[in-house]
Amino acid sequence: MNTLARMFALSLLLIPVALEAQTPKSSPLPPTPTNRILAIGRFNAPPTPDQFKLLSSQEVPDTLRLYLAGKIDQWYSIQNDNGVVFILNASTVEEAHTMLEALPLGQAKLMTFQLIPLGPLSPLALLLPKPDKPAQ
Repeated sequence: MNTLARMFALSLLLIPVALEAQTPKSSPLPPTPTNRILAIGRFNAPPTPDQFKLLSSQEVPDTLRLYLAGKIDQWYSIQNDNGVVFILNASTVEEAHTMLEALPLGQAKLMTFQLIPLGPLSPLALLLPKPDKPAQ
């Protein structure tokens, strides 16, 4: 058997081991609440001139209103791409989805968002002292 065939056979044997290593086990870390949603939005197709008019006349003011109401914590444009990134003050993906779909570009189905729940960095809990046994 040549070397390439042996390497291929070995790689096939290692697939189950690699998959098991990637399977999440129960975490020893305490669960943390979702307190922000990372929303990555991209146009479904390059915007037309009429869609840019919608963007400047309706989408921007409505987005600004969400920011001033405290619903959008931070907002960015994606460099070298036609998209935006928001960090939303929302505790569920459903709440964030409803908020974004109410905007003009969402209503017109011109932009799609990937929504990622965020929460406190749970490994920091390992730095805290273990609580004493509760009094009985």
